[in-house]
Amino acid sequence: MSFISPGIRRLAFKVPTAPLICRQCLRKQLPAATSRTTQRLVRWSSTEPTLGSLSSKTASSGSKVQAAQSAKKSAWPETNSKSVGYWLIGSAVSVFGIVVFGGLTRLTESGLSITEWKPVTGSLPPMSQADWESEFEKYRASPEFKMLNSHMDIDEFKKIYFMEWTHRLWGRVIGMSFVLPTIYFVARRRVTKRMALNLVGISGLIGFQGVIGWWMVKSGLKDDLFAPGSHPRVSQYRLAAHLMTAFVCYSWMLLSGLSVLRTRRMLADPTAALKSIGALKNPALVPLRRSVAALTALVFITVCSGALVAGLDAGLIYNEFPMMGVGLTPPKSELWDKWYARNEDGSDLWWRNMLENPSLVQLDHRILATTTFFSVLALFAYARTGRVAAALPNNARKGVLGMVHLVCIQVALGISTLIYIVPIPLAAAHQAGALALLTGSLVLGHRLHVPKHVLASAQRKLKSTTR
Repeated sequence: MSFISPGIRRLAFKVPTAPLICRQCLRKQLPAATSRTTQRLVRWSSTEPTLGSLSSKTASSGSKVQAAQSAKKSAWPETNSKSVGYWLIGSAVSVFGIVVFGGLTRLTESGLSITEWKPVTGSLPPMSQADWESEFEKYRASPEFKMLNSHMDIDEFKKIYFMEWTHRLWGRVIGMSFVLPTIYFVARRRVTKRMALNLVGISGLIGFQGVIGWWMVKSGLKDDLFAPGSHPRVSQYRLAAHLMTAFVCYSWMLLSGLSVLRTRRMLADPTAALKSIGALKNPALVPLRRSVAALTALVFITVCSGALVAGLDAGLIYNEFPMMGVGLTPPKSELWDKWYARNEDGSDLWWRNMLENPSLVQLDHRILATTTFFSVLALFAYARTGRVAAALPNNARKGVLGMVHLVCIQVALGISTLIYIVPIPLAAAHQAGALALLTGSLVLGHRLHVPKHVLASAQRKLKSTTR
């Protein structure tokens, strides 16, 4: 039995709670001590962690921490920073400027001076006299030079060349200053998932706009793309598409930027935000909200008809208002001229005259512009009625009044441009006024509508602050 006691003593010393006993007592109580010590060893081995279990738990907790960190890095933020909103507004202002400058390029007949599209190398103008001679030689082969500008020398060519080159360079700057920050914001998860989709969509639209721009210019460089013997110009359809795409891009940037800034303001004071949102849910404002949406669509269609007027130079005829010749409208035979129909059965008579006949195109634009003017006045009167006036927020009331001011200025510019036979300053101001009127309509609609995700963000913010 003596060979058993040292082993049991070593096992007893390994147990933290084992008592210190003498060898004689241990020999006397060997069976009982052996059983109790064995039980303690079993309990200790079952409760105390082993090296393997410790390593597995450590690995498990480490993996959980790493997973949480990776999820945190890959998660989209709940809100966008103010810098994103200001950047979007600044981009919209730049698009506003290039739209006005593009109108100047068309009015000065500079758009066809560059006969090639080089997205990268075209960023630099001709750097030597030989380069200028090469560009001028390409322009001399164009229909515009042969039919209109055959008297032009290289110094006059440089003026219109720099107008078009500046317009294209401005477009490249807008593209780079928008696409590169978009890549950074999306890759670094600095914007919400919804805003990331918006930024990617706008970036794609900017690139598409460049393609449409060249597609438009190309229509004025070939004789087979316009009627023989007619004034060399770009297709009015492609001009309208180019202008409308720019307007859509501007509107998208503007509304996205305004949404970011408004969301930031609401989350700063969620209680006041929920109160203002509740006020906008007043049933009396539903017809007004729908009317503003319809008015925005009407403004957009009117601008599109104005692009057709510009593409056909329809503003150079019937330079009086409200009369058009001897009456309010030209003769019926002039408005529905069979010369514009291409099908023998005349099935395309009505829509080709509406889109290609300068007399009818100008009449359509007058009707749409007049309808827009009286629609804004009607909206102003409706916003001053009892229930609507009581429920209308102060900022929306100011927006309606601003629409009245903008539409009055735009009508005055349009009539002046027509009467004075489309002078360049007035025509450019009229185009800027159209975009300003659309801006007023978009801002008013933005103030009357709060998306559901903004409401949900404000509610979550309020709950987190009240806990």
